Amino acid sequence: MDQLKRYDFKKVLEELREKVGRGTELVSVYIPPDKQVSDVTSQLRDEHGQAMNIKSKITRTNVQSILESILAKLRYVTVSENGLVIFCGAIDKGGDKTDIETYIVEPPEKIYSYIYHCNSTFFLEPLEELIEEKEKFGLLVLDKREATIGVLSGKIVEPIKHLTSSVPGKIRKGGQSAPRFQRLREIATEDFYKRIGEHTSQILLLEKDLQGLLIGGPSPTKEDFIKGSYLHYEIQNKILGAFDVAYTDESGLYELVDAAESVLEGMDLMREKKLMGRFMKYIGNNELMVTYGERDVRQKLEMGAVDTLLISEELDADFVHELVNLAELTGAEVEIVSTDFEEGAQLKRAFGGVAALLRYKTH
Repeated sequence: MDQLKRYDFKKVLEELREKVGRGTELVSVYIPPDKQVSDVTSQLRDEHGQAMNIKSKITRTNVQSILESILAKLRYVTVSENGLVIFCGAIDKGGDKTDIETYIVEPPEKIYSYIYHCNSTFFLEPLEELIEEKEKFGLLVLDKREATIGVLSGKIVEPIKHLTSSVPGKIRKGGQSAPRFQRLREIATEDFYKRIGEHTSQILLLEKDLQGLLIGGPSPTKEDFIKGSYLHYEIQNKILGAFDVAYTDESGLYELVDAAESVLEGMDLMREKKLMGRFMKYIGNNELMVTYGERDVRQKLEMGAVDTLLISEELDADFVHELVNLAELTGAEVEIVSTDFEEGAQLKRAFGGVAALLRYKTH
């Protein structure tokens, strides 16, 4: 799915997510490509007949109107190779008013199950799953004092578990011999590593589509942990690398993702991070190879000076399409930047959601 299609589809889902009805007056119908439309029509006619039994006159009228509207649409719509989804409902407009609204959505990927669903909201989960980032990486940062376990899903770092150890510090208390104290430290460290291994394994074995595990921390702690095979063998076999990071709390997970850039290179997140990194570097050096803000970016696009257009995914859809069309006229690359990571959020927060890397210096 290309970036603009993905962006548009996410906007449709956002709009549908906000629609609310009363009772079970919002209907969602998922039609896979191999389902006969005549079978769907037949079922909806049955539902229309059943609706006669609804006691509330307003609800009965609304449900029958919704089903009639879907039946009318089914007479002329074509089910694509990915299937078709129809959302229709009596949308609450406040003050006891409702409007019947219908949305026809072509899924970006193939749907496999026929679903007829009634509720006070539209049933969007099957479509939301289609745009979920499939690639997931386990993240573990540790030293002898603490460890943090998390998951990188697409562009989102999710911290899951923080552990602290009872490993004594390097300075021994009076009365303990150096060898005995060292032995106590080793036992406590071993116990802590075992605990980290158990928690990490439990968490990551539940993750579907786990591509691998990245481990961060100081040397030689992380290397000792890996050599000790404290993880379940399935997770141990997914270790992709060990990276030096300074922090082992939640901030260490973000540091680990940056440190593992070479491993994560193909991901959208790293591409977006790299572009935003270039943009921020130019801004920091006060170089004239970037611009930002709607007026200046539009001007540079019209001049043909833009190499890469950076647009926040949170901007209005009409505005995004307008800028993308301008970019296409001059062969500029377009990157729709997620706000799920810090630099992407900064594009929206500090630069108005639109910026550009330029082909040459301009004044």
